[in-house]
Amino acid sequence: MTLNIKTAGLWSLRIIPAAILLQTLYFKFTGAEESVYIFTTIGMEPWGRIGSGVFELIASILILLPRTTVFGALLGAGLMCGAIFFHLTKLGIEIKEDGGLLFIYAIIVMACCLLLILFYRKTLSGLVQKNYKK
Repeated sequence: MTLNIKTAGLWSLRIIPAAILLQTLYFKFTGAEESVYIFTTIGMEPWGRIGSGVFELIASILILLPRTTVFGALLGAGLMCGAIFFHLTKLGIEIKEDGGLLFIYAIIVMACCLLLILFYRKTLSGLVQKNYKK
């Protein structure tokens, strides 16, 4: 069995954002200093930290399952819109001397999710057309 380039590319687009989102869960759920600082700064500690962690976990699982990839990508893109917004308005690019790493992660996840939405757009249009015909 050979793995073609398109399949490998799509799996890469799934694994990268899921891995980033899953990796950050540890910090959100354990109340790491940096996570608490971020959500305190934006006025959403602790419910925003825990809530966003739950949604990031859901997005990661959905992204990794081929049948639900597009839904996870939509959720992931929405979450990253919020993250990028707060970086640009309240937090700044660099947080606690991280060199902008969290902002870069948000951009990478957003880019991967947008590409997944683009590649799986037929799934979405099929659902809309199916429900529209009812």
